[in-house]
Amino acid sequence: MSTAQPKEIFKAAILKRVFSFVKPYRFIFWGNLILSILLAFATPVRPYLIQATVNAAIGKSVILPTWVHWFLPANAFASAIQLILSITLFQVAFIIVETVLRFLFTFGMAWLGQQVIRDLRNKVYEKIMLWEMRQFDKTPIGTLTTRTINDIESINDIFSDGLIPIVADFLTIIVTLTTMFVINWKLTLICLVPFPIMLIATYFFKESVNKSFIQVRNAVAALNAFVQEHISGMQVVQAFAAEEKEMQKFDKINAQHKTANIKAIFAYSVFFPVVEVVLALSIGLIVWWVADRSLDAGLLVAFILFLNQIFRPLRMIADKFNVLQMGMVAAERVFKVLDNEDVTLNKGNYAPLQIKGKIEFKNVQFAYNPPTWVLDDLNFTVEAGKTVALVGHTGSGKTSIISVLNRLYPYQGGQILLDDQPIESFSLDRLRASVGVVLQDVFLFSGSVYDNITLRNSAITISQVHEAAKMIGMHDFIMQLPGGYQYQVMERGATLSLGQRQLLSFIRALLYNPSILILDEATSSIDTESEQLIEKAIDTLIKGRTSIVIAHRLSTIRKASQIIVLDKGKIKEIGTHQELLQLGGFYATLNEMQFQQQSANKN
Repeated sequence: MSTAQPKEIFKAAILKRVFSFVKPYRFIFWGNLILSILLAFATPVRPYLIQATVNAAIGKSVILPTWVHWFLPANAFASAIQLILSITLFQVAFIIVETVLRFLFTFGMAWLGQQVIRDLRNKVYEKIMLWEMRQFDKTPIGTLTTRTINDIESINDIFSDGLIPIVADFLTIIVTLTTMFVINWKLTLICLVPFPIMLIATYFFKESVNKSFIQVRNAVAALNAFVQEHISGMQVVQAFAAEEKEMQKFDKINAQHKTANIKAIFAYSVFFPVVEVVLALSIGLIVWWVADRSLDAGLLVAFILFLNQIFRPLRMIADKFNVLQMGMVAAERVFKVLDNEDVTLNKGNYAPLQIKGKIEFKNVQFAYNPPTWVLDDLNFTVEAGKTVALVGHTGSGKTSIISVLNRLYPYQGGQILLDDQPIESFSLDRLRASVGVVLQDVFLFSGSVYDNITLRNSAITISQVHEAAKMIGMHDFIMQLPGGYQYQVMERGATLSLGQRQLLSFIRALLYNPSILILDEATSSIDTESEQLIEKAIDTLIKGRTSIVIAHRLSTIRKASQIIVLDKGKIKEIGTHQELLQLGGFYATLNEMQFQQQSANKN
């Protein structure tokens, strides 16, 4: 008892939270609840009227409720034929009204569910966009896709097939049973004799399908994560001829999904025949009881119809409970995303019109997984309008400097100042808008070249795009593409070369006119001709603008006013190109190695 109670409270808390999203549509919700009550009370009316019609046809006396008399003509009881015709016409009108109400209920619940999941999906996606980057480092993309798409879609089932439909089904069963007891309580008890079989079958069906559904949901999440990851990395899979091994892994996950579904199908295959057997037994008992006591035929027909109206929701109620439970499981997962407070806090409101670009790192410590420091007690200053180059082996902390400066990751110690102000005091939008970044791994979205350059910013005009493209030397190339700036780039820019993608990202950074420009291996994937082109544009671009250049090719950083040599998160050397060469240390060795490599390549 002590363990079940918290679980029930937990479920109630989740359900309450789901229904908090109904608040903007509460009138629709209450309207649907009222409709469910009306439909429940309307359910036994037709069998009762059919009983009256049959009794009228065989010459039995007919007693109808007072409210029915309101809708019948004055001469309805003049003859049996007149009564049958009047009741039939009333039934036709009643069916039309009931059908309209049922349509409004079904459509209303589906509409309500779609509104809620739209709002919830927007809220989840908004929260994901606020996450710190380390959350994406440890959360598979496929899992987030499942949370945002599949799990939220399952929450829709709470409305379309969940709580309110279950309440409506229970009301229907209760009202119908009450009507049966009022008409003939002995006959009602007789037809309920096989119901314990139904209750036992429903319990086992619910438990079996629930376990299967949980396994299915887990398998779907695993499939999404696997497919997302391996399609993105298909080039690596094919390059190392790992197709067969990866296919075996996929087949294993897919088999788990199949097995879970088959278990659910088996449960359905057993449950529905059991329901039909119980219904047949109940009808048999009704026929035996009525025939043995010479009761009227109208009563027999009415009770058979009543039983069908009870069994129709009973067939689906266990399934609906499972759907509701799976919706709750999905809601729990979704709320874990919403409750994740590992977000970049935007407490700052300092948003100057112009940022000069002075950068200062004071005793900065940063680790992706503390206490393994990636940046260890880092101190340096970049004066406004100056160009600083970061040099070092892979893993020395170059890219991490950019990440903490842009507040993509939080640093654990020290302070970073921008124009002598802590970066936390800046509005996050203003800070990031002031820092233009060209990364080594360029990401292009599906859409036109124009959309990828402007990121759909309507404030940027086509003439500005043309001007920026001409500065980079890409205008003529873009105009040669089919459709020019409206050329549709495939996912991740698959139809363009690495160099072309990088040049497009350079135009993107240039257009936003940042106060600080960061080039992270911006020329690493570009051929010599393109590199000369981009370096020419860089000279114009960095003039009067604070720039941080990260590059393995030392030829691209020789003009920097200051070069910082990093090793394992610490500054080893600092100075100009000539000063560091004369020092004869790490930088000089690196320069010599590259010179020898270039000479070897020429030979």
